[in-house]
Amino acid sequence: MPRYPFALLAAAVVAAVVAVTAFARSSAQIQPPAKIAAAGKIVWCSDIEYPPEELYKGGKAVGSDIDIATGISKLMGVKAEFKNVVFDSIIPALLTKKCDAIISGMNDTPDRRKSVDFVDYLKVGQAITVKKGNPLHFSTLASLSGHRVSVQSATTNRGFLAATSKRLVSQGKKSITIVTFPKDTDAFAALVAGRVDAYYADAPPAAYYASQNSTVQVCCHPINPIPIGIALRKHDPLRTATQKGVNLLYANGTMKRILAKWGMTHAAVLLK
Repeated sequence: MPRYPFALLAAAVVAAVVAVTAFARSSAQIQPPAKIAAAGKIVWCSDIEYPPEELYKGGKAVGSDIDIATGISKLMGVKAEFKNVVFDSIIPALLTKKCDAIISGMNDTPDRRKSVDFVDYLKVGQAITVKKGNPLHFSTLASLSGHRVSVQSATTNRGFLAATSKRLVSQGKKSITIVTFPKDTDAFAALVAGRVDAYYADAPPAAYYASQNSTVQVCCHPINPIPIGIALRKHDPLRTATQKGVNLLYANGTMKRILAKWGMTHAAVLLK
């Protein structure tokens, strides 16, 4: 059999791929940095254990952050690729260039800004989740004095608990016994199993878990509402393009629709 038809077929396939890529870039509303354009994708680091912001369904990453990152990537005419990274390793993963950006319900804090830049896209408070009926009558962070509370490690939520516990001790009150877990899903599971008295997290996952499990309820929120943002390496030109992407998602109503889709309308605050 002649071999040239296969060569022609291969050439046609390559041409089709080039044409599709060229079309995607020509339809882009935001010009991506040259390296992103050449790669044809943005690689996003995310701890995909934090519903409804990121979770797996049928082996596929879904959630509000996934939709937001996909929307931003699409506006640049490139694909979104997600890399699952445990939260306490997520900034090192970005800094060692295992991904281009982080989207993982990450609070924008002064301490984190020492090592990364942020593009803020929402504002989220924290919440205390308790057994149904709130039998221990928790109402504030201070009311957790003398009790066991689960939280994900390396989060601002853990920092809030530690600061509150220190303040309580200085006032002559009992400390909070902070029980940390690498995965937020395990921190919540500890409450369900009765290993802790309360679970402390951002309001969106707290609300999501309570909607999925009738044995718990959310109380006492929003606490400490602060911005959450997309983290990028310092001085990375992707930051400017990402900011434009967030602005467009707000302008065209996509951000509002994403929050409604994932039941976050009352758990997160739009920035604009």
